[in-house]
Amino acid sequence: MPRIAVVGSVNLDLVARVPRLPDPGETLAASGLRRVPGGKGANQALAARRLGADVTMVAAVGADAAADEALALLAADGVRLDRLRREPGEPTGHALITVDDAGETTIVVIAGANDTLAVNPDDVRDADAVLTVLEIPDAAVADTVRLATGMVVLNAAPARPLAPELIRDVDLVVVNSAEYAAIDGLDAAGAVAVTHGAEGAVLRRGGREVARTAPPPVTVVDGTAAGDCFTAALTVALLEGATDAEALRRACAAGALAVTRAGAQPSLPTAAELEAVL
Repeated sequence: MPRIAVVGSVNLDLVARVPRLPDPGETLAASGLRRVPGGKGANQALAARRLGADVTMVAAVGADAAADEALALLAADGVRLDRLRREPGEPTGHALITVDDAGETTIVVIAGANDTLAVNPDDVRDADAVLTVLEIPDAAVADTVRLATGMVVLNAAPARPLAPELIRDVDLVVVNSAEYAAIDGLDAAGAVAVTHGAEGAVLRRGGREVARTAPPPVTVVDGTAAGDCFTAALTVALLEGATDAEALRRACAAGALAVTRAGAQPSLPTAAELEAVL
């Protein structure tokens, strides 16, 4: 069983369902409001756990009731939480999410305690892979990359400029096509996976394409955690020894499954569900 440490964000998502996304300045009536565990780091931790990895979550939450809601599914599925910090006086992170009838989303993140996260060597030392995201401070990302002894995976979202020396120390970067265009120098990483929504994904090594695949056809309900699920599935598959092409195929299928259900963490598939669709 691969051991993965996820250094990332934990949020409580407030999700409103609307017939279409509003235009600037427009007010729309939502059909309801759901409170759902989320955060890119937590989503990826839970996805990796459901796909069979032994996962530790390294994160910061507030000492508030929202933290208990945000952590509920991680705890229920057996993600290790002994590296979690509770920060008195800081609110747990939140995300305001709008989902339309086509499954498209808008997301606004309030970082809260996520902005206090710091990383020490014991958080990442024994992991076969360390996975991190850009919903935490730059210093925490840099320390994660520097201190990791296993494979380093960076989901470079939300996009922001990255130091060239940091990118060179990353084994796998995962981005969507817009993030790939927005961040300079990503091909200096060991590998770069670029997702293209319903068109699938491409894996690049040394600046050239080495694998490409399309996801199975699905009915889109909510695309909130698709990229997180893709990242976790690709990481688990590579740790389990899959070829580039097979790992990319598994990741695309996992991401496709995630969009067929509502909510970030409730949508994440199990290993058995992934095998069935493959």
